[in-house]
Amino acid sequence: MEKFILALDQGTTSSRALIFDHSGNIRSVAQKEFTQYFPNPGWVEHDPNEIWSSQVAVAAEAIAGMGIDGSQLACIGITNQRETTIVWDRTTGEPVYNAIVWQDRRTSSYCDELNSMGYAGEIRQKTGLVIDAYFSGTKIKWILDNVKGARERAEKGELAFGTVDSWLVWKLTQGRTHITDVSNASRTLLFNIQTLEWDAQLLELMNIPASMLPRVASSSEIYDYTNTTFLATKVPISGIAGDQQAALFGQMCMEEGMVKNTYGTGCFMLMNTGNKPFISKNKLLTTIAWQINGETTYALEGSIFMGGAVVQWLRDGLGIIKSSSEVEALAAKANDNGGLYFVPSFTGMGAPYWDQYARGMMIGLSRGTDRSHIARAALEGIAFQTMDVLRVMELDTDMNIKQLRVDGGACSNNLMMQFQADMLGCSVIRPEITETTAMGAAFLAGLATGFWKNMDELKQQWQLDRQFDPMMESKQADKMKAEWADAVNRAKSWVKE
Repeated sequence: MEKFILALDQGTTSSRALIFDHSGNIRSVAQKEFTQYFPNPGWVEHDPNEIWSSQVAVAAEAIAGMGIDGSQLACIGITNQRETTIVWDRTTGEPVYNAIVWQDRRTSSYCDELNSMGYAGEIRQKTGLVIDAYFSGTKIKWILDNVKGARERAEKGELAFGTVDSWLVWKLTQGRTHITDVSNASRTLLFNIQTLEWDAQLLELMNIPASMLPRVASSSEIYDYTNTTFLATKVPISGIAGDQQAALFGQMCMEEGMVKNTYGTGCFMLMNTGNKPFISKNKLLTTIAWQINGETTYALEGSIFMGGAVVQWLRDGLGIIKSSSEVEALAAKANDNGGLYFVPSFTGMGAPYWDQYARGMMIGLSRGTDRSHIARAALEGIAFQTMDVLRVMELDTDMNIKQLRVDGGACSNNLMMQFQADMLGCSVIRPEITETTAMGAAFLAGLATGFWKNMDELKQQWQLDRQFDPMMESKQADKMKAEWADAVNRAKSWVKE
């Protein structure tokens, strides 16, 4: 009887389930969007029970779509939106508050306090992260401080905290297992990536009881077996990784210096830095990529806030395209950008600038500028931002990066991928299967159960779709890079407090 792996890909706007066969092919997919709540400006929440119900629904749909049952599932892998914070009652399993999403900014002022108190260096050394509302720790503190009775219950050991992976495992095992993996733990602002333990001093600083925290496990091991009504068979849950780390694994970036960029709503670039944490001098994040068989692999990460979201804005905000897929054809009508540069810092700039007061800008408009120039400049803006992060990675690590592996929806845009190669001066590599996040979760789960024997067997699953090599003359590329840098400087610090 043929066996398969179920990958649960729990994202920010939708829950997805994918079923992979032994050759790494996707045999079934189901997806369901869920509600986004914005109770105040800058606040973003999800209903944890809706996250769970949507994830169960798509898992059942993907399994039914193949006409199989749980007995044909070798194991389950989980990948998830990172940093999103859920606190629930250990007895009833009911959340005490909505999930506070990674995008939520409500704890910014507390983060400013921590910075002004001089904790930035210590926190960076211990966690690899900058002090920012992005991460989970300050969100937990907010729930304990603002939900009636929550702190007292937490101090009595009655409440549990988890990122979305922990919540899904808790629900899949009916509360038997409270666990996370090292990659998700490393995004909380509470986990010491040097000692691989929850940090007592950071917990004390944020006044968070240690009893709330899940046990931290590796990214590839059998954590427990399902104990749930939607699967009659007990299936091992055996792989967990945060979405960007899962994509790095799915892209088979196994060697030090290998880099992937995911072109999603934003862009996330990760470099495998090997078995030691590499603390960036240029405001990149240090994170745990994965841990397998006791061996921990680290990564450098650069986060870009506006990637594919720029194309959505061309569609919904500007109305110059009817669907996102039209952008490449429109951009191709222009031979070049006509001197137009588009800095897509709509919500400030992420790595390597970290300027929350920057705003989006188009500069170089002339009477000859038309829709096609705007579309082209928008795509180039995504590629330029990626170039900026890659250059900083090279500076940090003293490496000359020869190849960038790409995934995510926007990597199907050939015009943008060619321009990306031109600006980077290195090869841009697109795999046949670009669902690398779910694939990474499946690979981690399958390794733990012997579905795949070893890394060598996994590497054979990765197949090249297309390679883009630099074609632009270096003089022209250098001119464009200089003009882009000038445009970025003009977009910085636009909003004055």
